[in-house]
Amino acid sequence: MTAVITEAVPAAATNTMTGIAPGLAAAAAGPAAVATPASGAAPAALTRQQQKRAFETNKLEKRLLRQTGQAIVDYSMIEEGDKVMVCLSGGKDSYSLLEILLLLRERAPIDFEIIAVNLDQKQPGFPAHILPEYLTRRGIPFHIENQDTYSIVKRLIPEGKTTCSLCSRLRRGILYRVAGELGATKIALGHHRDDILETVFLNMFYGGKLKGMPPKLMSDDGKNIIIRPLAYVNEADLTRYAAEKQFPIIPCDLCGSQETLKRKEVKAMMRDWDKKFPGRVESIFTSLANITPSHLMDRQLQDFAGLKVTGKPDPKGDIAFDEEPCATPDSDVATISFNRLMRSELE
Repeated sequence: MTAVITEAVPAAATNTMTGIAPGLAAAAAGPAAVATPASGAAPAALTRQQQKRAFETNKLEKRLLRQTGQAIVDYSMIEEGDKVMVCLSGGKDSYSLLEILLLLRERAPIDFEIIAVNLDQKQPGFPAHILPEYLTRRGIPFHIENQDTYSIVKRLIPEGKTTCSLCSRLRRGILYRVAGELGATKIALGHHRDDILETVFLNMFYGGKLKGMPPKLMSDDGKNIIIRPLAYVNEADLTRYAAEKQFPIIPCDLCGSQETLKRKEVKAMMRDWDKKFPGRVESIFTSLANITPSHLMDRQLQDFAGLKVTGKPDPKGDIAFDEEPCATPDSDVATISFNRLMRSELE
């Protein structure tokens, strides 16, 4: 398939910074801009309600910057001299990712480039002018890749069936190629915390795998590094941020309208958990970075056949089961008292 490429790269300010990646976390803690009236009136002229909204928006942006900066540092996502290709679909997540990375770049102690890339899949009614106009107005370098994957998906997938898998494979291959052509060293995707958790549950429920969506990984072809800077950010914050920023959102009619998607069911399940069991979702997310392979059942990760008695204490042995995962301070005291009682009886 021959690509039809339309490229526009307006001039953009170049940052000159020195330092190392961990400085991104500190940069994220810097002050965020506070919205002021379009008329230029002083903040004092704002109504109490407007002042409160400006304060909350400022706090939200600070949180997004802090969480994104921390994820970048934790997983060494962006380094000095990187050219980061931000995949921009026109949805709230990718717009927010682009905006947050631009803000972090202004404050970061390292120098890296950002280029926004959109894949125009030729969906009927797709407003092709929106992204070029927005990016040109903002002075952000960008590239629009034109590929009619919509017709391919519609031709190969029966009506009513999920198009996500094929669409994703086609899109991924095209973006990998474009990254090479543009000289991008990192490909940034807008997946957030909820996306990562939903993927874990989808793989467990329907694929029989304990597999998620890592913050950083090597691409299928071994030629690209994929990063997900929004890994620590929850979707509700992005929804609110996009509304406050008034991004020109473009709906996805190819897959977003498929109400029967399993991902929507998982999303509803997590939303219900959030209401009934506050903190459960956060705890599950934390567990993804706190894994003990020896206490699972994957023979590829743990050599169960070669397990031999050593006669030496193992901090990762079955002593881990002595502590109840839901233990409270009171229950800990009770456990200690019970253990002392048992020892005295045995003596």
